Amino acid sequence: MPLDLRTIYAVAAATSIILGLLQLSAFATGRFGRWPLWWGLSSLLIGAGIVLVVLRGTIPDPVSIVLANTLTWAGYLLVLVSVRSFAGLRTTPWHYGLAVVAPMLLLLLWIEPGGFPRRAAVVALLMACCDTAVAREGFRLARKNGLRSAWILVGLFLPTSIFFLVRAGLVLNGHFGEELFPQQPVPLHWTAVGAAALVLARGNALLLLAAERSGSQLAALAESDPLTGAMNRSGLERAVAALAGQAGQPQRAALLLIDIDHFKALNDTHGHAAGDQVLRLFADVARSQLRAGDIVARHGGDEFVVMLPGLGIEAGIRIAERLQQAFARAITARPELPGGPTLSIGVTEGDTASQPLDQLLLDADSALYRSKRLGRDRVQSRQEASVG
Repeated sequence: MPLDLRTIYAVAAATSIILGLLQLSAFATGRFGRWPLWWGLSSLLIGAGIVLVVLRGTIPDPVSIVLANTLTWAGYLLVLVSVRSFAGLRTTPWHYGLAVVAPMLLLLLWIEPGGFPRRAAVVALLMACCDTAVAREGFRLARKNGLRSAWILVGLFLPTSIFFLVRAGLVLNGHFGEELFPQQPVPLHWTAVGAAALVLARGNALLLLAAERSGSQLAALAESDPLTGAMNRSGLERAVAALAGQAGQPQRAALLLIDIDHFKALNDTHGHAAGDQVLRLFADVARSQLRAGDIVARHGGDEFVVMLPGLGIEAGIRIAERLQQAFARAITARPELPGGPTLSIGVTEGDTASQPLDQLLLDADSALYRSKRLGRDRVQSRQEASVG
């Protein structure tokens, strides 16, 4: 015997509540931020709203219609809040409250039995707007954060926004009858089952987003220096390999090997805390002076590597001198730091596709050695080192 529509709703409600409890358990671990909280509450509210819908006809209409739709709509909106929280965006509480309460006031005007088509159309339109907003946030996550799984979020929510728009039109044209659970079967009512299943399935798209972002963060941690935030040697090698593999892109690059002069003496005199501040300051200065695609890596204790894709040695020398000047200004602006640290820089250039990174570093090190031999606080190129 096939299950009736009320039974399908009851199963959807139970599933939503169980998912909500699991999602709140994930939040309780403290590993995922606040977005699982909103996600879990969303599932619980949707489940509670559907339970009240299932009881329609056995409990007062204000409860099974107005309260049920309010809980369901509040839960639906929390899906958007959860996605925005995942993206690091905030939702103003009073805006959320207004978005929940205001539309539901309309349902009070149509609480009579014949008001079903208008109520169903309003709810469908609200859900279409919410799905469109979630799809927009997914698009932003895909473009801004580079999360490919965000396109799954877009692919799940954008079609359902169209589905709900079509549903609203069909309801208003009388294709869904005059009540939610009619005595005689109405074929289009079963589309609600598919919609309920999609609502439950789409929430799991956030799991894919969380897994991908966690993987990206772990990879970034493995390839970055924890003190300065610059790349470490592993990150530098990966970035250079990626640069070498870009077909059709400029593969020439200038490489700067940078040493903070007398850094050991600074550590011995002022302590390692002062030395750490100087290292972080240089990394910040370098990032502020370079292009988005340039590479900054910590090569050793007080040595840094800067890779400048597409530039030759002349441009590399100009940028090295600019780094020296910017670092000197930054040191002067920080009176709490020990005065006097300067930069010795060796500059070379090469083809990242044909020359190994170690060879480029060796050439730059030769130029850096000449800079130190000539008195430090200067920029030397590979050609100058060869001539010398």
